[in-house]
Amino acid sequence: MGTSQSRRTRKKQHVNKQSSVLDGVPASLPALMHCEKIQDRAANFGFDWSTVEPVFAKVQEELSEVEEAWQSGNQAHIEEEIGDLLLVAVNLARHLKVNPEVALKKSTQKFSKRFQYIEQKVAATGRDLKDCKLVELDAYWDEAKVALKSILKN
Repeated sequence: MGTSQSRRTRKKQHVNKQSSVLDGVPASLPALMHCEKIQDRAANFGFDWSTVEPVFAKVQEELSEVEEAWQSGNQAHIEEEIGDLLLVAVNLARHLKVNPEVALKKSTQKFSKRFQYIEQKVAATGRDLKDCKLVELDAYWDEAKVALKSILKN
């Protein structure tokens, strides 16, 4: 008796829930991939810009909104606007036929290599990173960009 009651309840709950074209995208996906799949689904049903130019404008708009939120000091608002910026960045990647997961992974690897270059340069002077001023670290960063350019292209 409990089993049939349980089935009826589930069926009733399913009937009351309106289906969406976004249903079925696993929430367990990494955030960037989940966002891209959701946007693909929406785009397949006409909710998309036909050219990339408005997406660039939207990125600029969202970036301005992040700055405004930051100036307000409201952390919840800042988080919301950062989320919107990331969402539109994924949309831009999608329009430019770039996988955002792959792009972020590569950029993170590039950052790591450059940062490790800075660590080596600072260690060679016998100091810790914390002992250096940002202007010096930035100079090493610029040096790393040049020194590692051919290595990081691959």
